[in-house]
Formats: sequence, C-alpha cells, structure tokens
Amino acid sequence: MTSPAGQLAGLLDLERIEIDIFRGRSPQENLQRVFGGQVAGQALVAAGRTTDGHRPVHSLHAYFLRPGVPGVPIVYQVERVRDGRSFTTRRVVAVQQGRTIFNLTASFHQPEPGIDHQVPMPEVPDPETLPKLADEIRDHLGELPESLERMERRMAFDIRYVERLRWDAGSLRDVEPRSGVWMRASGSLGDDPLVHTCALTYASDMTLLDAVRIPVEPLWGPRGFDMASLDHAMWFHRPFRADEWFLYQQESPIATGGRGLARGQIFDREGQLIVSVMQEGLFRKLGG
Repeated sequence: MTSPAGQLAGLLDLERIEIDIFRGRSPQENLQRVFGGQVAGQALVAAGRTTDGHRPVHSLHAYFLRPGVPGVPIVYQVERVRDGRSFTTRRVVAVQQGRTIFNLTASFHQPEPGIDHQVPMPEVPDPETLPKLADEIRDHLGELPESLERMERRMAFDIRYVERLRWDAGSLRDVEPRSGVWMRASGSLGDDPLVHTCALTYASDMTLLDAVRIPVEPLWGPRGFDMASLDHAMWFHRPFRADEWFLYQQESPIATGGRGLARGQIFDREGQLIVSVMQEGLFRKLGG
C-alpha cells in the first residue's frame, strides 16, 4: 500500500495532455470541496514543468475562485507570460467541469548575490518532544472519530502543534491569534526540488487559518464557522526539503467583515527562514 507521502507525490505527478496543458487527479473524498493546497500545489507543478528547471520559483500569487468537486479531474492550462534573462513568469488557470476554479501566477528567478538578512526563528520545543496531532486528539477523546481516522491514514504530513491544543471555549480567553506547528512529509519525497516546493505549497494551506480561529473556537472541536481560502501568496527564500522538519509560525493581524487575514513564516531546523506566506479566508457562522 502506498504511503501517504507517496500518495502526495503521485497527486503532484500531473498528466501532460498537451504542451502547456496538464491534468491532475482529485481524490474522491467525503468533503465539501477539494482541498485548496492540492489545487495550488498541482498548479505550481504545471507552471514548473513548462520552465527549463534551472530557475527555482521565488513567488506565487493565487485566487480560489470556486470550490472544486472531489473526485473530478482538474485541468491546468499554462500561459508562458515571460522568459527573461533572470526571471520566468507563468500564469495557470485551473478548470473543472468547464469552469475556472482557481488561477495562479508564479515567478521563477535564477538566484544571485545581494543583501542577506532575516528575522530570528522563535524559540520553541523540538518536534521530537511534541505529540503527533492524531495522538494528541486520541489522548483527549479516547479514540479518533471515524473522520479523523481517515485523515490519519491519508495524512501526508506529520503535524505537531507547538502549544497543546485547547478543547473548550473557556480556555481560549485572552488567547492571541497565533499558532505554531512543526511539520514534515511523512515519508521521502525524492530529490526533485520542484516536488518539495509543491509539497510545501500543499502543506502551507493546512493550518494557516488556525491563527484566525484560535481566539474564537477550539481548533479540533466542533466548528462554529464554515471557512474557505480566498487567496494565497508565497515567497520562497531558500532551498529546502519538505520531508525534513520545518517550523510554521502563523499569526492573524486582523479578522473583520467575514474575512480573516493570516500570515506565516516557515523556518528549517537550522533557523533559516525559507518561506513566507499570506492568506485571506472567508469565515461564515454556521446556522447564521
């Protein structure tokens, strides 16, 4: 049986059906919509497969336009916007059932010398000292609900929250809108740098909006809000491997008008800032 990490690598291995047109699988899952990180990761694969492979992606900007339907393939159409001396630009449109559900612009840059500084990585416990997410939920509930058992079987990333999860609204009093997790792919992803970049793009959408919710409701208890990613932006600063531990520090500077903004910084084990992320999400009260 293929490991979850192997399944993720397979999900990112798109079928090329024309020179600049690709088709991606969308697993049949009991979800309202296709996971946004999957669409973003696949779109970035499509963009990267139309470059010469010598320039790593340095930024992407994307919009989630419609919810994707689980189980239905997604077609990615790539436009070759620019091939310059230092930068390559690609625009990708994701189409499902004849409708555009997502678009992405990605820029690739040949690294060159320049200014070099960064913020320090926060001091947090090492990932080996923290419980796995599924174990922490199991310890509190006694057993995993069926939906979380399915999640654990297909979880492509080992996720460990820096702070213990809170399980009741009373424990959230005066909690700041911040969240931190250690993550790594739950198996080897091979040696293709584009696969690691797209896998981390996939993972970047998994917990980022936690920072918006954490002052309002327990992250893994009953949900009071329906939420959806609206847009997503990433800046890739240094090479990395997504199957090695990285720290994802997340915070929300504002939530208002039914939308919440979250930003994240991703550090490797050596404390190097490797990726910066921004995302806005839609939050609607259930039953409201």
